[in-house]
Amino acid sequence: MHDLVIRDGRIVTDSGVVESGVAIDGEFITEVGPDPGAGRREVDASGLHVFPGLVDLHVHFNEPGRTEWEGAATGSRAFAAGGGTLFGDMPLNSTPCTTTCAAFDLKSAALHGSSITDFALWGGLIPGNRSEMAEMAAKGALGFKAFLCDSGLQEFPRADDLTLYQGLQEAASCGLPVAVHAESEEITRGLINQMMQAGRHDLRSFLESRPVIAEVEAIGRAALLAREAGAKLHIVHISSGSGVAEALEQRARGTDLSIETCPHYLFFTEDDLLRIGAIAKCAPPLRSAAERDLLWTRALDGDVEIIGSDHSPCPPEMKNRENFFEIWGGIAGIQSTLSVMIEEGHHLRGLSLASIARKLATRPAERFGMVRKGRIEKGFHADLALVDVGKAATLVPESLQQRHPISPYAGIHLRGKVKQTIRRGEQIWGDGASNKTRGTLVRPWK
Repeated sequence: MHDLVIRDGRIVTDSGVVESGVAIDGEFITEVGPDPGAGRREVDASGLHVFPGLVDLHVHFNEPGRTEWEGAATGSRAFAAGGGTLFGDMPLNSTPCTTTCAAFDLKSAALHGSSITDFALWGGLIPGNRSEMAEMAAKGALGFKAFLCDSGLQEFPRADDLTLYQGLQEAASCGLPVAVHAESEEITRGLINQMMQAGRHDLRSFLESRPVIAEVEAIGRAALLAREAGAKLHIVHISSGSGVAEALEQRARGTDLSIETCPHYLFFTEDDLLRIGAIAKCAPPLRSAAERDLLWTRALDGDVEIIGSDHSPCPPEMKNRENFFEIWGGIAGIQSTLSVMIEEGHHLRGLSLASIARKLATRPAERFGMVRKGRIEKGFHADLALVDVGKAATLVPESLQQRHPISPYAGIHLRGKVKQTIRRGEQIWGDGASNKTRGTLVRPWK
């Protein structure tokens, strides 16, 4: 008798969808096939698609130190409600930022006590902390994050070119990637100063201060330095089709580079920002419809290989400032990632469910060495999301599990309802969820 058997589901793999069952013993998948055997507990998945649990390696849960912004207890619950089982927490906006070994230990301990999903941790790459990187790698960091422009936090300064180059060399010696927020500080800061000197601080001036060329230039510069350093590079939240084109050109020149975008860049445009306002402010900003459509073309072609939420919440009052430049730039959308991709990608644009599984689970796990995650196969962790891909619902704030019920997707009709989420064999979301155990730190290549 298996511990748990899921029967008659449509199993979504990165190569297709098959009618099958899944047997689970302890934390692991032990059988995938039409007759997986009997279980002490059984789930009838008739009419549902069974996805690998989402692997979202770009979130900001802000713990420890800023749990009034989010916290892993609420953030991981929202993630589980959206089908997620493993997140990667960025080194800011926690206090202290995760730029030292001591701070890494603090964050790991905090998340072990509060997260219901598994987690991985990014270390930070900032001026002066190169000596900390190897030990953070030894403690289990999945990579190192750097900003090429102002991060918005004084305690997490941007990486100048020398800091980035030497940090890339250090990361390469550790066998880990560097993730970069790719926007040119020279272009964005210069334009912001011009806007402020002209007395402009409205929404349109914010958009004008962060043009696509600032993203394209920074991608090219970071890729050149990574290539010279022999390092793996990950470009986070590319917002434009032009940015993807530059990343592909740099890959063709020999840079070991992976490409990530976010659901909001695929779903919204700058016109939506003008309509919605501060709740939809992010950096890089939402782009024109033309750039959004180019981004979709790249996603449908398979060039955009990873999708992460970049869930970056804040208290409501930080979205309510007269000066638009002073408003916190971050979108809270971790609960909606899978539904957005099913609605906008699968139902409206013909993106296969297999491609969605690959971008949201399989490929991020592969790229970052999460060796037992991202696939529904024997020997992998039993991380699953049971989804009714045709079930539609309008997102209402009351349904959000995050700390502050603020989302640009509120009021939008989305298909793709997560019925159950299972993390290492334990149901953590849906009717009957137990949440008896907490998540654990997942180390790359372990």
